[in-house]
Amino acid sequence: MTGAWTASEVPVIGAPMAGGATKPALVAAVASAGGLGFLAGGYKTPEALGAEMAELGGAGVPFGVNLFVPGPSTLTEAEFRRYAEELADEGAPYGLELAGAPMVVDDDHWQGKIDLLLAHPVPFVSFTFGLPGADVVSALAAPGMQVLATVTTLGEARAAVELGVHGLIAQGTEAGGHSGTHTPEQPEGKPLRELVQQVVAETSLPVIAAGGVSESSQVRELLASGAAAVAVGTVLLRTDESGASAVHKEAIATAGSDATVITRAFTGRPARGLRNGFIERHEAGAPNGYPAIHHLTRPLRAAAAAAGQPDQVHLWAGTGYGRARTGPAADVITALAADL
Repeated sequence: MTGAWTASEVPVIGAPMAGGATKPALVAAVASAGGLGFLAGGYKTPEALGAEMAELGGAGVPFGVNLFVPGPSTLTEAEFRRYAEELADEGAPYGLELAGAPMVVDDDHWQGKIDLLLAHPVPFVSFTFGLPGADVVSALAAPGMQVLATVTTLGEARAAVELGVHGLIAQGTEAGGHSGTHTPEQPEGKPLRELVQQVVAETSLPVIAAGGVSESSQVRELLASGAAAVAVGTVLLRTDESGASAVHKEAIATAGSDATVITRAFTGRPARGLRNGFIERHEAGAPNGYPAIHHLTRPLRAAAAAAGQPDQVHLWAGTGYGRARTGPAADVITALAADL
C-alpha cells in the first residue's frame, strides 16, 4: 500500500469491531460492495480467528485482520478488589459473585495470533492499543503483508512511522468502542478531521480516517483532507450481517441525540458508547485497568444482554450512531461511496 489506497474498488473500510459485531458475513458484505473488511482478532483464540480467516479465504473474499497489542498493566490488586466489590450488587441478580472474581491479566493470545498470520498471510494486518515490536513488523512484512498502526495523536503517528509500518489508521475522538490510544491512563486524542490533516501533513504514508463517519459527505471531506480511505463501524451495527446483540441494535435505534460518552467503567480502558445506568453509577470509581476490568465485567455484560437489560451492557457507538440503519451492509457501503 504505497501512495494511494488500492486495496479495494472504493476507499471505504469495514472497521474490525471485536466482541462479536464483526462476523465473516459482515466482512464479506463490505467486500461485495467494493470495500475492504477487517476481521476482529481481539478476544478470540487463534483457533477461532483461524476458522474465520479460512471461511473468508475459502470464499475468495479479500480481508484484513486486526489485533490488540498487549500492554503493561498498572492496576493493583487492591484497586481491582475495590472495584469488584463496588460492582457486587450489579452481578447479584444474575447469580454472579463479582466481589470475589479473580484478577485476570492476559495478552489475548498474542503470540499465537502472530504465528497464525505468519502461517497464513493476509494482505493487511492492523494493530490497535499500541505498537507491536519492530521484529513483529518485519516478520509480517517478509511474506508481503502490509502492517497498519492505529494512532490517535501526532506523536503516536511519528512513533509508528519510525517503527516502519506501511500505513496509519487515524482514529478521532468520535470513534465508537475502545480508543486506540497508546496511553490509556492519559488519553489525548483529537477530532478526526484535525487529526487526519496533521498526520497527512507529517507523513507520506497512506492514512485511513476512522471515527464517527456515517455520511458520504464526510467521506468526501476526509478524502479531500488527504485520507487514502475511510473506515466505518457504528453505521454497520444494525445491518443484516452485523453480529451485534439485539439489545445493542435496539439501543442504537432508540437513543436520543448526543447520547454517547467516553467511559472506563466496563473495561478499564477508555471507550465511547451510549450512556446508561452502569456508566452513571460506576464511571467515577472505574480504574485504568484493561484487561482485568474487561474480564471482571464480561460475565455481567453477557448475562444482561441475554436478559435484554441494556442498562448493564457496553453499548459501544460512535458519534454517528443516529444514522445507523437496518438492511444489507453492502447498501451502506455503496451509499457512503456515492459520488466519489
